[in-house]
Amino acid sequence: MDRVIIAECKQEVSTFNPVPSQYGDFRIVRGPDMLDFHRGVGHEVGGALSVLDREEALLLVPTYGACANTSGGVLSKGGFDRLSDEFLESIRDAGEVDGAYFSLHGAMQAEDENDPEGYLLQEARRILGDQIPIVVSLDLHGILTDRMLEHCDAVVIYHTYPHIDFVETGKRAAFLLMGMLDGNIRPVTARVKIPALVRGDEMITETGAIRECIQLAKQIEASEAGLSAGVMWGNPFTDVPELRTNSIVVMDGDEAAAAQYAVDLANRFWKHHEKMQVPLTGLEESVRLAAEVDSGTVVMMDAADATSSGASGDSNAIVRELMRQEYLGRVLAPVVDPAAVQKAFDAGIGATIRTTVGGAFDRARYEPLEIEARVHLLSDGVFRSESFGWHWNSGNTAVLKADNYTLVVGTKPVSLFDRSWFYAHGQDPKKFDLVVVKSPHCEPHMFADWCAELINVDAPGATSANLQSLGHTICNRPIFPLDDAVAFHPTADVFRRN
Repeated sequence: MDRVIIAECKQEVSTFNPVPSQYGDFRIVRGPDMLDFHRGVGHEVGGALSVLDREEALLLVPTYGACANTSGGVLSKGGFDRLSDEFLESIRDAGEVDGAYFSLHGAMQAEDENDPEGYLLQEARRILGDQIPIVVSLDLHGILTDRMLEHCDAVVIYHTYPHIDFVETGKRAAFLLMGMLDGNIRPVTARVKIPALVRGDEMITETGAIRECIQLAKQIEASEAGLSAGVMWGNPFTDVPELRTNSIVVMDGDEAAAAQYAVDLANRFWKHHEKMQVPLTGLEESVRLAAEVDSGTVVMMDAADATSSGASGDSNAIVRELMRQEYLGRVLAPVVDPAAVQKAFDAGIGATIRTTVGGAFDRARYEPLEIEARVHLLSDGVFRSESFGWHWNSGNTAVLKADNYTLVVGTKPVSLFDRSWFYAHGQDPKKFDLVVVKSPHCEPHMFADWCAELINVDAPGATSANLQSLGHTICNRPIFPLDDAVAFHPTADVFRRN
């Protein structure tokens, strides 16, 4: 029987979040517990298992699964040392194997390692040897480095944004690995570096300009020799040397076709790159526009403090400006502030407290905002996401009501790309005149399909779509839009292990 390693290590970070991530911010499952866990959730590993479980000639060797509870700041040195040591030790303990599937993200960064995924693949390759096929699944917001490509046999990436194809991506990776184990395919990979950092509605794969690339990628994968294809436009908030967009194509033995397809994908992308930015409205103007809406709910998208992209979640910038302009509508807003939550718990439901909210972590951007509020609800912050049923935990959480403002205040950041944190704490966004949404995009039915007005706000934050405001220092330059008149001459680099 072929023995196949299953391993996972996923995190997305913002270099510009001042709060470092720690080992304790990860969900860790080990050994056989990985199989039980992933057969019950819709992650990439679960998708791979749905394929591999059907192969009677396979023996699965679950090793180590680490996934950050949400995105965050750069991982501390101690955190990555422990994480990587445990990951690699589990690979050593697996014994002799015939193949490996690794579920990674691509946009990790550690205090002393700008390419954590590359390091893990390099060291895993050292342990497993040159002949063992390694297939990797990645988020299209990952950073794809030379070291990653040099030490794996093939990569498979998401085709959707907002992401809904976690399971399908895992399945595609598993089928590719099975083909290698059967000896039927010999992957060759071509990658084109594209000097662009992009955001905005044009990146929505169902409706934006990026769909041209996704359509071609799927056509490539459906071709006789096609194995994997796509575009990784990286995470503009992870400031690392190899930050950029990449087109990538994996073919069965056909180096020339892989290279040509990768160039074709890159050219399709570059054709649209200048409009792949977010039209932002200034903070003061956003509030003025919101006040002019007579009926329905206004959604103010605060992507600059998107916890799912790596921000700290403690921005009060929009609420502060709403108060300054004396906005009279009913407001629903999320914020992370452990001290405010503790005050609420100490006082109890129904009590009135004076506290500050916001500015708990990112003091350079946000000044704590003083409020007087009634404690409306208290919870342990444990709930399941609306989108995928994943288990999330915001720590002790309080709902505070201050005049026309309802604030859901958590102890720890959680992803906010759907409405589940609001729902879990008794708040229906449709019942408010204005809702602050801390995510760059949500599935359309969450907000966009029914709100009266959606405003992308140019607020301060570690994940601002105003990329020039962030302060990149180590990514390769020139790159759009940080630099003017960026030239692009597509060249395919080819990677082939055996």
